[in-house]
Amino acid sequence: MQYYGDVYRPPSEASSLIIQVTLGCSHNTCRFCTMYKEKRFYNRPLEDVLEDLREVAARYSTRVRRIFLADGDALIRKTDDLLAILDECTRLYPFCERITSYASPGSLLIKKPEELKTLREHGLSMVYLGLESGSDEVLKLMDKGFTADQIVEGGLKAKAAGMQLSVTAIAGLGGTELTREHAEGTAKALSQMNPEYVGVLTLEIHDGTPLEKMVHDGEFKLLNSTEVLKETRELISMMDCPGCVFRMNHASNYLNLRGTLNEDRDTLLSQIDLALSGSIGLRPEWARSF
Repeated sequence: MQYYGDVYRPPSEASSLIIQVTLGCSHNTCRFCTMYKEKRFYNRPLEDVLEDLREVAARYSTRVRRIFLADGDALIRKTDDLLAILDECTRLYPFCERITSYASPGSLLIKKPEELKTLREHGLSMVYLGLESGSDEVLKLMDKGFTADQIVEGGLKAKAAGMQLSVTAIAGLGGTELTREHAEGTAKALSQMNPEYVGVLTLEIHDGTPLEKMVHDGEFKLLNSTEVLKETRELISMMDCPGCVFRMNHASNYLNLRGTLNEDRDTLLSQIDLALSGSIGLRPEWARSF
């Protein structure tokens, strides 16, 4: 078994068996992103994927508890292919507790409700969806390729099929000009989906991205750490996501936050207020990593 190019996975999949079902990202034009730039998107041959599963199972079949289907959009594959992969996972790994994958808005919108339901019945228990922002202005600025309503529609389709939903947003993605719209729109979209999990990262600028050029040319002004905290406070105060596990503990974040909404809202807001007052230290710029 071998991996092709850089491999990415959500933090919660650190101990998972990672199987590349597709290579690259089916969209891959977001202006802030550096992932998958070294490879062209395509579906790996089905037999190669199944062979990888068999090769690992020959040594570790009873030790695998979680499987993550990579790369950036495994769900875009034909449903019949995914069913074959899921069934092989179930057959080869009897102690596997969950199978997950990234899902683009496009792949969720393309799949029929009955297809998603069948995938859930065959073991796909959760998908990770990148909202990034609930503001259409920000999404267009970042070339996300979908509107907030379309992303929400895709997320709700996954939930209706019985899948758990983990959604990512990026603090600071609207810059100084669209910070209010970003916070309000993102809170609205997350509240509409009410995912089981929300992870908030904080924007960083990477060399060679279109966003880096926008910053250099003065077209995009970054939020400082105080502004990011204030925007995050607005986001959390407006979210209505009962039972949602909220995490802002990525290495890109200035302040680590974790709790369950809506019950821990006041605690989360108090922690932000303490940080704004200087009573809690923030992660320094040199230690941040996106």
